[in-house]
Amino acid sequence: MAQTNTAGDGQAERKVLRVLAGEALSPPPAWMMRQAGRYLPEYRATRAEAGSFLDLCYSPDFAVEVTLQPIRRFGFEASILFSDILVVPHALGQDVRFVEGEGPRLDPLHGRAAFERLRAADDPAVFAHLEPVFETVRRLRRDLPAETTLLGFCGAPWTVASYMIGGRGTPDLAPARALAESDTALVDALIDRLVAVQTEYLVRQLRAGADAVQIFESHAGTLPGLPAGDGADALARWSFRPIARMIQGIRAAVPGAKVIVFARGSGLDGHARVVPETGADAVGVDWAVDLAALRERLPASTVTQGNLHPDTLIEGGPALDAAVDAVLAATRGLPHIFNLGHGITPQTPVENVERMLARLRGA
Repeated sequence: MAQTNTAGDGQAERKVLRVLAGEALSPPPAWMMRQAGRYLPEYRATRAEAGSFLDLCYSPDFAVEVTLQPIRRFGFEASILFSDILVVPHALGQDVRFVEGEGPRLDPLHGRAAFERLRAADDPAVFAHLEPVFETVRRLRRDLPAETTLLGFCGAPWTVASYMIGGRGTPDLAPARALAESDTALVDALIDRLVAVQTEYLVRQLRAGADAVQIFESHAGTLPGLPAGDGADALARWSFRPIARMIQGIRAAVPGAKVIVFARGSGLDGHARVVPETGADAVGVDWAVDLAALRERLPASTVTQGNLHPDTLIEGGPALDAAVDAVLAATRGLPHIFNLGHGITPQTPVENVERMLARLRGA
């Protein structure tokens, strides 16, 4: 496998970066999606002090604190910026709020008039609104251990657009799917604006100090059946091509930038397509995919990340040990970043995270 040769400021010891460059490490480095979250008592205390969820996201003092909490407690090899994918539509001028116990709510984008009210991609107000996020990244790079990889992130255009159109997350994303069929040009225009804004958003995160970024396509599983055209299927049309444009733009601005793509619900075939069709450096693997089967389909050089089931982390005990061992067996000798197949849930016992890491690091 390829070796990294980074230098300065501890980068040579950042194991996640080494894996993203193609190196196989044993044991693999680990982090967890949503690792700064409600399963931690210290997070809940900070969240209460901050007030609203958006206040937590936009206050560098609070956002840095909750990002650092799981690093202090568990020593993960990577830290991911604490924020939310919906700060981008908020920056574009759409009303976004978080309802306790229900999740995010947006004023639905029902038609072209609502789209025209959004800020343009080159409106300076967009990135002025997001400046607290970049300040959080700068502080994190200063305060994190030198050996800890810092990850930035954003949502994929289809996933963010689906929230903007529907005003909330729904299991089948019916509003977004319906608009994509009835007014394809409008959804294309929204996707194009998100590609432009989020490309620059990730570029600015990288320039502020992020070592790599992850693009979350949380709703890839809702795409089958949508019209595509141009000989493409819906996954390529609405997800992989826009993400590929983002990655091309990121690397044009930041040569060599490392990007992970997580296309949840895209199945074995979809996961196998992520790297070749988007140009990503790594594919995040959701818990529903057979990791061993996926690795057999991928070139040995492909970097994978995931896919421990979050429910297994809740269960703990021998089942957790066996699941950790299965991930290690499927990826032995291959470049892999240990993670969950989706975000850690609030009811996860902290001691089970400790057990998971002990099993992993003792392998």
